[in-house]
Amino acid sequence: MIKQLLVVLALAGLAWLLWPFLAEFRVSESNNALATEYIHGSINELNMPNVVTAVVVTYRGLDTLGEVTVLFLATAGVGFLLKRRELKGGKRRAGTEILRTGASFLAPLIVMFGVYIFTHGHLSPGGGFQGGVVIASAMLLLCLAYVDFDFSHRLLTWLESLSGLAYAGLGLLGLVLLGASSFLDPRFMPAGNWLRLFSAGAVPLIYSCVGLKVGAELSTVLDSLRGPGGAA
Repeated sequence: MIKQLLVVLALAGLAWLLWPFLAEFRVSESNNALATEYIHGSINELNMPNVVTAVVVTYRGLDTLGEVTVLFLATAGVGFLLKRRELKGGKRRAGTEILRTGASFLAPLIVMFGVYIFTHGHLSPGGGFQGGVVIASAMLLLCLAYVDFDFSHRLLTWLESLSGLAYAGLGLLGLVLLGASSFLDPRFMPAGNWLRLFSAGAVPLIYSCVGLKVGAELSTVLDSLRGPGGAA
């Protein structure tokens, strides 16, 4: 009875805190000055139809760099805590024949779709984080299907390191070529033709680096969670 009462009181308190925001909420019929500037800059300055990508990659590129750094630290923490843990149970059972057949067919397609997502992030919904997660889901599928599936630690390490260095290098190129306030500014490369893959300056390259880095880091987390020998 006391637990139910506490839950009701907690919900009532939460509703009391949120009510002013809900009561004062109004749907804006026009864009504010900042949103207008973002839309104008995305189309006319960056040659990019996806305004969200323009904001994430360029106007707030330092935030994206911070998010990538946080993911790296989380991956390092998981790897440190679970490094070479001893098994405390039986081996994980191998996947069924249907699962193995499906994984063999679908995993390459999923990886290709992930690459498509982060290379076309400036043209359509998607981006580096989304594409990297899709690629990691293909690795998860292979782990579930094949108990002896082994990640190439050297490949993951090199891929994560090189993509991170390339991402930072592209940001520094903006500083060197365009000025002190142009970190991750993609305009040091030609804008290209509207709605073409090679457009929006360096954004496809930036998002490719982010996608590869995220995919490698999440795959490393999966490998750490499996433990040695492919155990769950």
